[in-house]
Amino acid sequence: MKLIRFGPVGNEKPGIINKRGVKLDVSGFGQDYNEHFFENDGIKRLITWLSKNIDSCPTASDAERLGPPICRPSKIVCIGLNYTQHALESGMQLPKEPVLFFKSTTAICGPNDPVIIPKGSQKTDWEVELAVVIGKKTSYVSEEEAMAYVAGYTVHNDVSERAFQLEHEGQWVKGKSSDTFAPLGPWLVTSDEIDDPNNLDLWLKLNGETMQNSNTADMVFKIPHLISYTSQFMTLLPGDVISTGTPFGVGMGLDPQRYLKAGDEMELGIDGLGVAKQLVKNY
Repeated sequence: MKLIRFGPVGNEKPGIINKRGVKLDVSGFGQDYNEHFFENDGIKRLITWLSKNIDSCPTASDAERLGPPICRPSKIVCIGLNYTQHALESGMQLPKEPVLFFKSTTAICGPNDPVIIPKGSQKTDWEVELAVVIGKKTSYVSEEEAMAYVAGYTVHNDVSERAFQLEHEGQWVKGKSSDTFAPLGPWLVTSDEIDDPNNLDLWLKLNGETMQNSNTADMVFKIPHLISYTSQFMTLLPGDVISTGTPFGVGMGLDPQRYLKAGDEMELGIDGLGVAKQLVKNY
């Protein structure tokens, strides 16, 4: 199933995309896609509700803005240097264990919302990533059991300000958390629809030019390990996001380096998870 949220910023409604590709308003279900929804088996309950009510669900116009497909999670955990070729282009050694950092939830925006270059930025960069959404609360989960805690997957552009990230005492979170730096979507695809999340093509274009083109098979640490490893250090709550890292082709890794400027347009996608498009604007 594909879950969407649509409507004005802060007033999004829950929806789905049906098998014909039509957007349906499921507000009648009575719950947004938030922590409480996932914690209480919301996907199964929604499927049951739809079996009786789908014909009465109004359609949502294609002109409606798409919001992030989940309502603000408790945290976004990001994995750094998790693609072999990206680590090489960054001039860094492959990590011996996952590199964890946080991204502020206030950075979340819709998949097609503008990305705003923050005040003082000279080095705003792009990063297409596969994001894993947690479906059940867990701590100290084993790799063997980890995938049972996945609700689904979505596209994440881990927008990054490299000077803020790397030239200010190395505090990555400062380069990752500006408003609009976490576009999510277009939709959340439930885990049953993705056969192998460790083998998905992902790509990003800048003004029509392909900048990133890789496959999640290049990840240093696969998804079960990332979930298990992260859960050793923190409780993962329903709706939490683990963003699994970006492949090679970021602006910082080019020679000469290339960064976003107002008027640029990013288009990015992942097999089975849809395509997002973001226009870059100045603050």
